[in-house]
Amino acid sequence: MLSTVRSLKQNTVSTIVNHVFEFSNVSAYRGGTKVFEGLDLSIRMGESTAILGPNGSGKTTLLKLISREIYPVHADDCRMTVYGRDRWNVEELRSRLGIVSHDLQQNYGVYAKGREVMLSGYYSSIDTWPHQLFSATDIERAEELMRQLGVEELADRPFGKMSTGQQRRFLLGRALVHGPEALLLDEPTSGLDISASFQYLDTVRKLMQQGTQLILVTHHIHEIPPEVTRVIFMRKGRVVADGDKEAMLTSSNVSSLFGCGVELIERNGYYQAVPAG
Repeated sequence: MLSTVRSLKQNTVSTIVNHVFEFSNVSAYRGGTKVFEGLDLSIRMGESTAILGPNGSGKTTLLKLISREIYPVHADDCRMTVYGRDRWNVEELRSRLGIVSHDLQQNYGVYAKGREVMLSGYYSSIDTWPHQLFSATDIERAEELMRQLGVEELADRPFGKMSTGQQRRFLLGRALVHGPEALLLDEPTSGLDISASFQYLDTVRKLMQQGTQLILVTHHIHEIPPEVTRVIFMRKGRVVADGDKEAMLTSSNVSSLFGCGVELIERNGYYQAVPAG
């Protein structure tokens, strides 16, 4: 069973703060492109949420704002807090948020060995470095996660020599070393075959069932686990709809979001999109 770790400090803060993040009148750029203008959005703690939309909606930019990879445009009436705070030491924040993104996978060092990928989560770094210190407990935790995720035999394999699915599992382990309160996943099964996708989603579901909150950004409806309760629709940098999953995931709603005829099929709590007949 996948284990979770919580610090007393995290639990104390969690009893006071109600939201993972709250954005009010947030504007933000990626490069020279304005992605958001006046965005208002919040997600409550414990509320597993899927943010769904076509490419170019701003989903990945939203994750980068939450994780402090990018910052909003300064304005007197702009408010952006994560776990109730507007200022964070990034390493401290990322001990509460486990992040696995396409950009991280693309940019991770190809020569880093599997074990170092896991351990790098303690410092939110790419690979490990001589000045970084790891306790016996840290190393034991990384080894246990490799066993739980079924990648212990790849501990000494370079990241660049792994399959996409193997890389994704190591990055998930990297995100889990702190026992984060919430997982932020960006299109987690993109590039995986059916078997690897099912295995990955099953792992995420077990973590959710043990109390880890999921914030998922995707345009793949099949990635939304049954445990997700809220769905947000985004398009062109705006929230266009927001509500309970069952009310949001209808054929007409999803057709409108993506601008094409879609029929949704639900089986065992998962949804699949097929072309409308």
